Amino acid sequence: MRPSTIRGLMAATIAIALAGCATSSPPSRTPNRTGPVAGGIDAGLAGRASAFEAYTRRASAIDPSFSGPGEIAERLRTAAGYEPKELEAGMIAYAALAAMQEPSFVAGVRSPKGREAARRLAADPDAALDLPGGAAAAQRANAALARRGEALADAGARVKQASYSVQRQAWSRARLTNGPQRLAAVKQAAGYRPEAADRARLTAAISEGGRRGGASPVVARGVALAALTVLGQDGAGRSLLSEPKSGQCLRIAKLNYHQCLAAAGTHYEDIYCLGVHAMKDPGQCVVDATKPARSMRRASLD
Repeated sequence: MRPSTIRGLMAATIAIALAGCATSSPPSRTPNRTGPVAGGIDAGLAGRASAFEAYTRRASAIDPSFSGPGEIAERLRTAAGYEPKELEAGMIAYAALAAMQEPSFVAGVRSPKGREAARRLAADPDAALDLPGGAAAAQRANAALARRGEALADAGARVKQASYSVQRQAWSRARLTNGPQRLAAVKQAAGYRPEAADRARLTAAISEGGRRGGASPVVARGVALAALTVLGQDGAGRSLLSEPKSGQCLRIAKLNYHQCLAAAGTHYEDIYCLGVHAMKDPGQCVVDATKPARSMRRASLD
């Protein structure tokens, strides 16, 4: 079955599946805030942001060279290591941590004007951008997210290309014999699994700095959440851990991944599903989350 055939089968089911998807809502589990960790990173936000950092790092590191079905199976599971709501919340928390690296913003939040604005940030996250240093904080958040999204999308493009070049090897054209078991293993691999070094890696990633672009719905929520966290009011920011368009984008990417694997019949088609729907699509969702609302688009079917 060619990748174009897979796309046709998927398109017929996605609209039905999406009709049953609930509107994105804030995750029900919120880590307890225990104060800043090493490097000045807030521990409560870090608990969520680590899920985002770990997934984008692990998936971006997937090698586009394949020598057999065993490698494919392992990488399919690696790329499945997120839940859409978890990644959505983690992305906003990651943006918040990046915004908190802007000294002028932290100082502005602690000013009388900042404390006054905090009363309406949960309902109006864009108000955080008007705080002293708010624009600079948004640029830091934007750059941090774009860097992770672009790396993942680029890695996915390389794996997608490998799905074509690998067809010169006979094993890649062999028919799959364990379709249901393979898909079940991928679904079971979903969700963040912490490792001991994840917090240090998060700190290093946030410390990369840089500035780019400006506000978007996700970035604005990240900046507002950062402000509330600086003021010790992060509990009021729980509603900010969700953004409808980005959440839908991530849900579609995950749905596409499962539908693609269900339709795939050969090993090279599994590689295609991996590159496009488990890597390129969620990476593009993150990139799009840094853009103004009018520029955002859903995960592709190509």
